Amino acid sequence: MNMTQKDDFFSRLISIVLPLALQAFMLALVSATDALMLGFVDQTSLSAVSLGGQIQFVLNLFIIGITGGLSILASQYWGKGNHTVIERLIPANLLYMSIIGSLVTLACLLFPRGIMHFFTSESDLIASGASYLRTVALSYILCTVSQVYLTVLKTTGRASVASRISSLAVILNIVLNAILIFGLLGAPKQGIVGAAVATVIARATELVCSIAAVSKPTDMDIPGSGRKQVVIHMYWNRLFVPQPELIRDFWKYTSPLLLASLVWGIAYTLYSVIMGHMGSDAVAAHSITGIARSLTACFTRGLGNGAGIIVGNALGTGNLPLGKEYGKRLTHLSIIAGILTGLVLIALSPLIVALAPLTETASGYLQGMLIFCGINLMFQSVNHTVLDGVFCAGGDSAFDMYGNIGAMWCFSLPAGFLAAFVFKAPPLLVYCIVNLDEIVKIPAVYLRYKKYIWLRDLTRNTAD
Repeated sequence: MNMTQKDDFFSRLISIVLPLALQAFMLALVSATDALMLGFVDQTSLSAVSLGGQIQFVLNLFIIGITGGLSILASQYWGKGNHTVIERLIPANLLYMSIIGSLVTLACLLFPRGIMHFFTSESDLIASGASYLRTVALSYILCTVSQVYLTVLKTTGRASVASRISSLAVILNIVLNAILIFGLLGAPKQGIVGAAVATVIARATELVCSIAAVSKPTDMDIPGSGRKQVVIHMYWNRLFVPQPELIRDFWKYTSPLLLASLVWGIAYTLYSVIMGHMGSDAVAAHSITGIARSLTACFTRGLGNGAGIIVGNALGTGNLPLGKEYGKRLTHLSIIAGILTGLVLIALSPLIVALAPLTETASGYLQGMLIFCGINLMFQSVNHTVLDGVFCAGGDSAFDMYGNIGAMWCFSLPAGFLAAFVFKAPPLLVYCIVNLDEIVKIPAVYLRYKKYIWLRDLTRNTAD
């Protein structure tokens, strides 16, 4: 690898990873401000929104799976210099995501109390959470559609544009949170419902901006021909044009990624169910820990998401040695980033405990959870970059599903269930047990990486 390629790697790293990290930070900031503001209302509102927010989390699993499949192929075809294939993939993705978003929206409108009862048995949390879900429901369909457009922006060299759009939506959400939760500037004081209204308005804004941004011209590198300007068109009529090879390719790489996302996410949601049945103090501490983890892990998430794009672009050109080198560099960076992120969270844990509006018991749980979470982040950084970034870039997404089944469903979930409901272990110990999966995965991930099964060009030689 020559010096020019090295310089290109670091410039691409900065242009892709940093905007994605900023986007992750801004999204986590919404949850943090929700918790902070609602914490001043009461602990019940804080915990209810945290549990109700699991619906967005589950929805994100489908978003990650389906737009992840789009990202795999779009990254490689963009690296190949073929944008027409991307145009053919967009309408199908919008259709899939619209159906999923509509179903979730209807479920939250019709059965909000039933959904909340699944997460907790405490009546006050169910009542507050149901009012939140009923109001925030519309944001789910808006979110699913906007994420398709944002994925197109990220994979076509405009990660910074996607980051600015998400940041705008987040800032708007935070400002509206303050106004509607506390009744500022003459607005009625709506509490937990105000947080939901703010989310809907922010999602609508994000959707409008992302649609406008995708339709603008952008520069594209054409292998052997230099750079040229292209426009990503929305050819809706192509949804009904037979394209069996492309759709087959899409689902070939999307299906295992979607299954891996669901296997991981459902298990992670069941972790919350286990914690949700251990009392309000444990739920509150778990909620704050999740927010702190999201804020401190923004760079590692950006690195993992960027890894898929950077490695995918390289593999799409057919330069497999370059893709291999990029994968190695990104893996090494994920180790460094994970260690630094974990240490930062541990160092900040006393400050987070001091600022969190919790009871004395919940604060004790929070301190222990934050320390363990910091250790866990060191391993999670590597898994996210390698499994969700490097492996998926070359279409090796099935391994993530098998790893999740083994580490989560065969180890963490049974162990956590037994600890919580059979042996009646303390909440802090239960939290540690159900979050051991990232550590358990590491040996298998390393062995899989060294086999280089992910080192593949997935594109077809087609111009249309």
